[in-house]
Amino acid sequence: MNPPVAEILDRLQKVLEYKFKNEDLLQESLTHPSTDAHLADNRNYERLEFLGDRVLGLIVADMLVYSFPDEAEGDLAKRHTALVQTKMLAEIAREIKLGEFLSLSIGEHKSGGRHKSTVLADAMEAVIGALYLDGGLEAAKVFLKRFWQDKMMSYEIPPMDAKTELQEWVQKQGLPLPQYVLLERRGPDHDPEFEMEVRVKGQDNKVGTSNSKQNAQKYAAQAMLKYLKDSGQYEQ
Repeated sequence: MNPPVAEILDRLQKVLEYKFKNEDLLQESLTHPSTDAHLADNRNYERLEFLGDRVLGLIVADMLVYSFPDEAEGDLAKRHTALVQTKMLAEIAREIKLGEFLSLSIGEHKSGGRHKSTVLADAMEAVIGALYLDGGLEAAKVFLKRFWQDKMMSYEIPPMDAKTELQEWVQKQGLPLPQYVLLERRGPDHDPEFEMEVRVKGQDNKVGTSNSKQNAQKYAAQAMLKYLKDSGQYEQ
């Protein structure tokens, strides 16, 4: 038997170290689009996810500018990308055990939705959006500094995402830019799966699969980079 909603919300607020004035916002941020336990107006976390993505981007940018005053825009952008990507969001969601608090459909629960990186990342952004609406920018900033600051400072040099790294490699070789092609889209709207192929002149095509086109492209780029490094073609 699942615990009452009030108990779930209370537990999460202790984890967040923030007491919501409007707990409906927090409940909305935990409601997956697939759930049959619809809130008023059939709301789920998608709107808050949209907002949280923008709040996250702004606050992380502010943190980076303050923490790295002498770094160029391009390097700040690399750090920013690493800190707001799905992988980082899902990592922090797992740290606070966010999956335990989500409201999912039976099907999504059985398919492992509480552990999917894309679901956790989306819900994490929604929680950030809820914090912003309930307590303003400061409430969101306190939470983000608590969980993002150490990770931000752990990069001695600006990290580079796979797509950027691959693009820089092909440019050094004098080759055309990589092409990313959608091979197939599967699954329902609330849980799609995209299969993307990356094409580099003179190389075998590589494929990446994920719940978003962007991540599928990233995984395809990672596969291409691994191939290039394993075959001895890659020089940094």
